[in-house]
Amino acid sequence: MLTWTDCVELSELSEEEIDAIAQHEHVPEMIALEMGNYLIHTRSGEKRVKAMIRDDIRLAEKEGKTERVAMLRLVLKHYMEHHACK
Repeated sequence: MLTWTDCVELSELSEEEIDAIAQHEHVPEMIALEMGNYLIHTRSGEKRVKAMIRDDIRLAEKEGKTERVAMLRLVLKHYMEHHACK
């Protein structure tokens, strides 16, 4: 049986990236993991994940959630360093 950690490692995404997708799409983390894994294997999908994280940053800024903004900026930086959607 696969554990959550196994699934994260196989997804090629960080847990924070998965969380950002889950928050943006309003879905459970396992669905976000599957969605993100699918998306990052297409050029347009990689850009879509990047846009989701940026949307999350804008929403957190609007809501005044400075700690979340800072965390999501690090998530975006990490994502862009590890995926071709620069």
